[in-house]
Amino acid sequence: SVKLSWHDERGEHELELPVMQPHSGLGAPVIDVRALYAKSGMFTHDPGFTSTSSCESAISYIDGAQGRLLHRGYPIEELAASASFPEVAYLLVEGELPTPRQLAAFEAELQQHAMVHEKLITFFSGFKSDAHPMAIMVGVVGSLSAFFPDSTNIHDSAQRRLSAIRLIAKMPTIAAIAYKTAIGQPVVYPCSALGFAHNFLHMMFATPREPYRVNQVHAAALEKIFILHADHEQNASTSTVRIASSSQANPFACIAAGIASLWGPAHGGANEAVLRMLAEIGSVEHIPAFLARAKDKSDPFRLMGFGHRVYKNYDPRAKLMAGVCREVLASVDMSSHPDLQLAQKLEEIALTDEYFVRRKLYPNVDFYSGIVLRAIGIPTDMFTVLFAVARTAGWVAQWNESFDDPQQKICRPRQLYVGVAQRTFLSLAERALAADEEDGKAPQPVVGAITAQVAGRAVSVPSPRL
Repeated sequence: SVKLSWHDERGEHELELPVMQPHSGLGAPVIDVRALYAKSGMFTHDPGFTSTSSCESAISYIDGAQGRLLHRGYPIEELAASASFPEVAYLLVEGELPTPRQLAAFEAELQQHAMVHEKLITFFSGFKSDAHPMAIMVGVVGSLSAFFPDSTNIHDSAQRRLSAIRLIAKMPTIAAIAYKTAIGQPVVYPCSALGFAHNFLHMMFATPREPYRVNQVHAAALEKIFILHADHEQNASTSTVRIASSSQANPFACIAAGIASLWGPAHGGANEAVLRMLAEIGSVEHIPAFLARAKDKSDPFRLMGFGHRVYKNYDPRAKLMAGVCREVLASVDMSSHPDLQLAQKLEEIALTDEYFVRRKLYPNVDFYSGIVLRAIGIPTDMFTVLFAVARTAGWVAQWNESFDDPQQKICRPRQLYVGVAQRTFLSLAERALAADEEDGKAPQPVVGAITAQVAGRAVSVPSPRL
């Protein structure tokens, strides 16, 4: 336990609060402040929840100081090197790595549920052709509850699992349809003969006029991207999903809320921001000037794709993505990608610049994933969509876990109120009189007004519009 001491007009006070220890010994202990208000009349204040544990979870663990990420206890390096994305999705949802039989059954379920209702496809035509794909994703995923009312009973574990499978399976299909309808091409349906990443590339780039052959290097890179983005502890979008689920909203609404949160450039949109930054820099010779701007705190320019809020060392996902990035860049004609050449030079300079090295502002996973996605032909506005495709596995695992937590309550943060104290309401006529007096004028007539008596004086006020 810890003791909290404070002084106020009533004198000295002391309160003992319990300390909760992590079960596996990983992570920092947490002070249980649930009884704080009842015993002290005070709340804690933690904007951004940077020092607050909001739940107990057994899914992912981050050690920011050491640059470590575990999924259900397995290092992300081992999963990315040896597992497929469906294996990692199974691990997150079910809690253990699958046996060969379990993996085959799970992949069959994903294939079975990859199709979407034909009426849902017509939904896409209602969006403008230049609509951002993430806007489409929010709307379409949120509408799934209208198509699958048989799996919205959140108190039924079997229905929750079915919803989880449907969401993981359908998200790539929805993402690909959003792209195809935006560019005016026919929708390509899922193919059960292809793996998860291969199938997504097929739905994105195949056309009816000729066979499409999936580039194996690109498919392997995309598989790694999906694995590296599958879950990441209690980040902004995952916390959004949990907050939405605490109100007992249906699973599709909760995941749509997560997509909306992910869309922000400070979260899932960061890899888009990297490409926009590269476009702003323009060419290699401009890099020194932009690095100087990044070091100038008075300059609004920020070097996107470097550093991380949680990792104070190197992001382990970035190390893996750096290798994937080099493999992909070796497979494309760099002469036709000046932005990729620029990114390589920026990385090289920043990694040796004392300012960035001293502050441990290393390239993060967004920096490399943005480059990889550009190299394999994914449009920039689809980057965050792919993030959502991958993160859905983590979202549904976290969403499902929240219902097994007996301490779970509807999320209701408190606030430090900084507004005015209670005051008396003045009628519109009284406010008009006060305004005139403040201006030092006689009360002015108002066109189309009615006259009211205030403190014995006639005051004009606008007549209500019916």
